Amino acid sequence: MLEIYITELSKYFITLFIALYTLECFLVFRFQEEERRKGSYIRQNFFMFLVHFSCFLVICFETGKVEYLLFYILQQILLFAIIMLFRMIYPRGNRLIINNMCMLLSIGFVILSRLSYEKAIKQFFIVTVSLIMSMLIPYFIHKLKFLKSLTWVYAGVGIVALGVVLILGTVTYGSKISYSIGGVTFQPSEFVKIIFVFFLASALSESQDFLRVVVTAVLAGVHVLILVASKDLGSALIFFIVYVMMVFIATGQWIYLFVGAAGGGAAAVAAYHLFSHVQVRVQAWQDPFSCIDAAGFQITQSLFGISSGGWFGLGLFRGNPTAIPLVEADFVFSAVAEELGIIFSMCLILICLSSFIMFMNISIKLQNGFYRLIAFGLGITYIFQVFLTIGGGTKFIPMTGVTLPFISYGGSSILTTLIMFFIIEGLYIIRQDEGERRAKKKRKRRRTEYAAARGEDKTDEEGEDA
Repeated sequence: MLEIYITELSKYFITLFIALYTLECFLVFRFQEEERRKGSYIRQNFFMFLVHFSCFLVICFETGKVEYLLFYILQQILLFAIIMLFRMIYPRGNRLIINNMCMLLSIGFVILSRLSYEKAIKQFFIVTVSLIMSMLIPYFIHKLKFLKSLTWVYAGVGIVALGVVLILGTVTYGSKISYSIGGVTFQPSEFVKIIFVFFLASALSESQDFLRVVVTAVLAGVHVLILVASKDLGSALIFFIVYVMMVFIATGQWIYLFVGAAGGGAAAVAAYHLFSHVQVRVQAWQDPFSCIDAAGFQITQSLFGISSGGWFGLGLFRGNPTAIPLVEADFVFSAVAEELGIIFSMCLILICLSSFIMFMNISIKLQNGFYRLIAFGLGITYIFQVFLTIGGGTKFIPMTGVTLPFISYGGSSILTTLIMFFIIEGLYIIRQDEGERRAKKKRKRRRTEYAAARGEDKTDEEGEDA
């Protein structure tokens, strides 16, 4: 009986805490200086702890297993260590990005613990190792000045990595998206997304003339065509959108946006006629109930789960999210909506959106064109992947088979998203440096103007005395 009361009451407390955390995500934008945002960041950490604690309290009562309690303690140690270490190592870093990263990771741990304890444990160790590796990235981004000069290296590495998958990769659900080395499986397209952004930023920051746009279009097209040949159409779509948006931002020419939209539409029609699995997904999107026992099974189960959750969810372990095939990867958002509720799910989307807004804020204020384009490109990559996953799971768009960053199960996705977030942190520190240099120049100019004015005044006084 106690478990029922705890599960029912916890739904409302969890929703309240995540809503308050989300509110703080947007209140931080009232201030420009990190120091003035400190209160919001502290409250975010407090609400994040309450959400995480409340969810695992329910999990422990529902399962009655002590290993979930120990797992929760390990997660708390990890998240607390990351927050504190980041503040110590990078005191000028952006804490909203780190807080959101930890919040989303904690939600991922919660929902994976509910779906599969073994996969949650594996994900925890992947996150731990990935965080240790990623913590050094802001330092290198800040210190390594030659990254801009590796334009064609980025292009070559990306094409080769994708080509290896096309030739040697293993087929998973009809697509070649990964290969294994020493028993460890990699999904190179996840890493190449970052390299691709660096390639475009380097190429377009040097020149935005028509010839440079054509050259980058050819090389970007090679990336996309390899992915299409591998039948990794979700990643191909992300690469295409990132290319079009980065060219548009770099050049400021609307014609490139219109041409990209027309080309994307034509490519979508061609993909529909060339690939049978695209036709199946489109059919499942248009009318999933007409093929509920076949192609429409996943999406119909996803819709049933989302609708049954209501505003506050059924409660952890009270729904049936495992009825959806691949729920821990492609349809994890549906599991969140079913057991934690629509309000919780909307807050999750808003947390992702606040991260994207901060990425764009950092991009806009960077003076260096190379760094500005990197921040913009990574922001588009991140938010478009969120859109594809949630849009596919809610039948807003056809399913593309990409994962929800930080929430879905998957090592390559976790590592690359962490790398993206820490690259942005490095760019934020660079932006701080640029701001300090501008402030010094202003102060120097004012001193010079003041000294010149004083000199003129002194000369005038001497002339009057004479």
